[in-house]
Amino acid sequence: MVGTLARSSLAALAICLLGTTVTATDAREAAALRAARAWLALVDAGNFDASWHAGAGYFRRAIGKEQWREAMEGVRRPLGNVISRKLKGKTFATELPGAPDGQYVVIQFDTSFKNKRSAIETVTPMLDAGGDWRVAGYFIKWTDVVTV
Repeated sequence: MVGTLARSSLAALAICLLGTTVTATDAREAAALRAARAWLALVDAGNFDASWHAGAGYFRRAIGKEQWREAMEGVRRPLGNVISRKLKGKTFATELPGAPDGQYVVIQFDTSFKNKRSAIETVTPMLDAGGDWRVAGYFIKWTDVVTV
């Protein structure tokens, strides 16, 4: 009887701990998603300098402000205004290729721009020094299908 009670208690504890882990991950992902959306609003407005300043320290060390502005002027601005942006998925990670270990959320959006109907934006916030979620990476992918 004691053994059965102990196993039941351990099972209940495991379920509670699992629920806490899921809740903590959900809270991190929600905070990272809010940070990504706020950062994207700066990019969407063409305020590339502000988006650089709002980025994670890792991001700012990886690319200078002038380089960032030039990249966004050359790649993002020609796409035009955002028509729609829908969350495609988000994944919590502690390791990413080419980045220091930390807490990251890789977020993908299906995005439609005025001049590019279908694209996937990947925004990667990280938990920065001071405990704030800040964007550490941004990537846009599209494929042009040409039929002959």
